[in-house]
Parts: sequence; structure tokens; C-alpha cells
Amino acid sequence: MKIQRKYIPILFGLGIALGILLGSLLDFGYNDTALFATSNSKKEKLNKLIDYIDYEYVDAINTDSIVDVTVNGILDNLDPHSSYIPPDEYLAVEESMKGDFVGIGVSFYPYNDSIAVIQAIKGGPSARAGVKGGDRIIYADGIDLSQNAITDDSLSRILKGKVRTPIEIKIKRPGEEDLLTFNFKRDRVPISSVIGSYMLTDELGYVKINRFAESTHQEFEEALTDLKNQGATSIALDLRDNPGGYISSAEGVVDEFLEEDKLILFTKNKSGNISNSYTDSGGLFEDGEVFVLINENSASASEIVAGALQDNDKGTIVGRRSFGKGLVQREMDLGDGSAVRLTIARYYTPTGRSIQKPYELGDKDYFEDYLNRYENGELRSVDSIKVADSLKFRTPKGKIVYGGGGIIPDVFVPKNTDYEVEHLNYVLRSGYMRLFIFEQLEKDRPYYNALSMEQFKNEVTISDAVIEDFISFARFRKITLKASNYKELYRRYLKATMAGQLFGNNAFEMMVNQEDDVIQKVISLTKEE
Repeated sequence: MKIQRKYIPILFGLGIALGILLGSLLDFGYNDTALFATSNSKKEKLNKLIDYIDYEYVDAINTDSIVDVTVNGILDNLDPHSSYIPPDEYLAVEESMKGDFVGIGVSFYPYNDSIAVIQAIKGGPSARAGVKGGDRIIYADGIDLSQNAITDDSLSRILKGKVRTPIEIKIKRPGEEDLLTFNFKRDRVPISSVIGSYMLTDELGYVKINRFAESTHQEFEEALTDLKNQGATSIALDLRDNPGGYISSAEGVVDEFLEEDKLILFTKNKSGNISNSYTDSGGLFEDGEVFVLINENSASASEIVAGALQDNDKGTIVGRRSFGKGLVQREMDLGDGSAVRLTIARYYTPTGRSIQKPYELGDKDYFEDYLNRYENGELRSVDSIKVADSLKFRTPKGKIVYGGGGIIPDVFVPKNTDYEVEHLNYVLRSGYMRLFIFEQLEKDRPYYNALSMEQFKNEVTISDAVIEDFISFARFRKITLKASNYKELYRRYLKATMAGQLFGNNAFEMMVNQEDDVIQKVISLTKEE
């Protein structure tokens, strides 16, 4: 089935909606459970209905499914970011936001009836033991993993476990006749949220944060210290496509740029109670210049960082208007492995702006706002951004900023909304390019695994034939691509994806950013100063 041109913005918008929904992870942790232990007639009515169905309904029915539907129905009548997380999803979400998990530390594909290692995660036990990309895990603790009967869930249970528990894996490695045996112990494996950190120029450092997890502030401190040691006097902080996360992590990042006792944000609950958050002393980059990169997918905690720095006249916001999420969630454990994240307050930037966009017309209208921006031209022209004068605010130095529906950048960079570029973004999100590159690497795995990053950059090229192969690969999977006008774009993304599988996320960011319009704009701004 060919994906028609008119549907690409819709598909892209749906991807944004999913990312933003998963990023609604702010300020969790109820302590006062007694608040919810009381009983009243409304609660009893709901309990009686569920019990009545459970005992008397004519057919056998899964009561848990009724409860899930009921909970979702209740939350659907609140706001777009109050959400229910069922037990089968909660662990993965928790691990992502915690910043690590316990296991052997590999990313993999179930591939041709085997478990193919894409990459041994840096800092994990498999990487320390010498497991490499392209290895096939055949046995784990004597269990044959090459059988089709092994599901993703059972595989996860086999490879994961408690810290310091031993595991033996047997691997088939390309070029090796016999199986290789590795004995090591499971350990905590980091899931980095700082996925890019390197120097763009002699004085301009780059940091990309893809979400605000528990570990983000510490990761950011380490990256910032390293860049300063390399001579960075300016930082490009890339928060594009970052759906948010923990408020405390966003506050920590802001604190590195502002001097002591500056307001970061304040929150207000339904009772009108206000809670202010201020910076501490000793920020690592108080004297440096910062450029914050945002786009229509930057939400929640990303907007807290951008808004706090903009309102304190620190640095420059570059890109396009952010998503517009100014609500705070808190989590309540429901006791069965599931949880509810309930909106409990609104947050405001230091000048008093609420950047929450309206949601009174329902979730569909709310999450399809990207399509509205696409159609009204806002993604291509700053003049198409419409904001009411009543939402105008001034920073301490007199700069005009606006509330309502996201953070408007100081320097606008238009989005390339050409069909093929939007289509490529869809393909990248689908994972097809990663699978294609994995198969390309498999053609000569020993050669690729022996390369250094420098050798890779100098020796490896993406030919026109490889681009055509990728187009055929996508076509076979019902996705129609064209290459006539975009060969260099495909070449860059294919090589960057290859670098990512061989050398990690930082390598991907370094290569994919080489022709990035927003980053090129930041570099030009540093030259104007």
C-alpha cells in the first residue's frame, strides 16, 4: 500500500502525539495515600457495578479489562495528559525514566530465527565481556534461543534478572567456526538520555537530551564538564523532539546556566497554592552562552528549560514553536503493577507565562495541532504564528515573550515540509532504515567491526546503488520512496544510522547533524557575535 502524500503530515503528527503522551512524566510520587482510602457513594456505585458484572453477567468476562476500560474512560474526560499505564507497559516506562535497567546490556533483533546483537551497550556487562554487534546469541543458561517459540516477553525474562546474578551465553560470531562462551553477571545497564555530546566548532559545544530521566542532570553535568575542558565557551543544547520527563531534571539543567536565586518556574494547583523553584549557586556554565534548540515536538520539561532561560534573558532559543504542554502530572500506584498519572497543577515560566495550549475541544484536536501548524504555514514562516496580545509578557531586560501554546523561539528556522523529507521522517520513526542498515553491516561484519570512527568516516561511502536498495527495501514493505532530488539526504541518514549501530548514539548525532539547518544557524549566530 502506497502511503499517499496527503497522509504524511498526519502520520508525522501521530508520531508526535505518541511521543508527547509518553513524555508526560512529571513530578511523580504521592505520599499521602490516606487521601484516597475514604469511601463514598460514588465509589461504591462503581464497585457495585463491577462486582455485579463479575458475578451475574451471562458470559465469562475478564473483570480486569472492565476496570482498564473504566479507568481510561474516566481519564479521557479530564485532560490529554492524565493517563493510565497498564502493568504490561509500566516496567518499560519506569526503566526508561529511571535511566537504567538490570540485564546483560545488548540491543538486538529477533532475526532469521536467532537473536542478533545490534550493539553491546556501552558500560553494560556484555560490552565489558566482549560481545559485539552482529553476534548471534544461541544459548542463554542452556536455553536454546534460536527456537521460534521464544517470545519477546520470555526472552526478556531470560536475559534480565537481579543485579549480580550469573549468566552464561553462547554466541555464534561471523568468521568464527565454533560457538563462543561468555560467563558474566547481570548488572545495571545505563539508558542514556544525553545521546549526543561533542564540539561543533573550537568554541561551540553540542549536547542533545532526548528525555528528562532521573539520571539526566548527572549525565548533563558530565557532558558539560567535558566540553568545557575541550574549550567550549558556548553550548548548543538540543531539545528537539524531546517530549519531556521529570521537572527536577529540567530544573537541574537550568541551574547550570543561571546564577543563584533565579526563578526557574512556579506551579499552581486548583486551590491556588503556588510553589516556586529557584536556582542554587555554582552552575557550571553561568558565564557561557547557551543556544536552546526546540521544535514542534519539544514539550513539557523541554519547555521548562527553554522558558526559564528565555525569561531570565539567558541565551537564545532557536528553531520553531514548541508543543505547548504546561501541565504537571503526579503518579499513583494502583497496586497491581499499573499506575495513573494525574494532572495536579499547571506550571508557569518566570515571567508568569502559561504555555499550555487549549485542550477543551478534545484529544483529537489537541494532538492534531501539528497538522494545523502544517496547513497554516507556521512551520515554514514565523509570520504565520498567531498569538493574542493579551498573552504578551516582558523579560527583565525588556524582551517581549508570549504565553499560550508553546515557547516561540527568538530565532526562527523553518521546517522543510517537502513530501519526501516528511516521508523520510516517517520511515526513520518506523525502524525500517535501522533494519536495512543492520543487513548491510551483516554483509561484511568483521570488516565493519574492525573500523575506528575515523576510519569509518574516511573509508565508508553510501553508493547510489545502496540508496536504490533501500528504496526497494522500503517498497517491499509497502512504503514508496523517491530519490531523484534527495540522494544526499538519504546518503547522510543511511551513513549516520550505520555509524550509530557501530559506534553509538553520539556517532549518529555527529553525522546526521552535519547539514542540519538549525545547527548551521546556531554556528552562524556565534560567528556574528
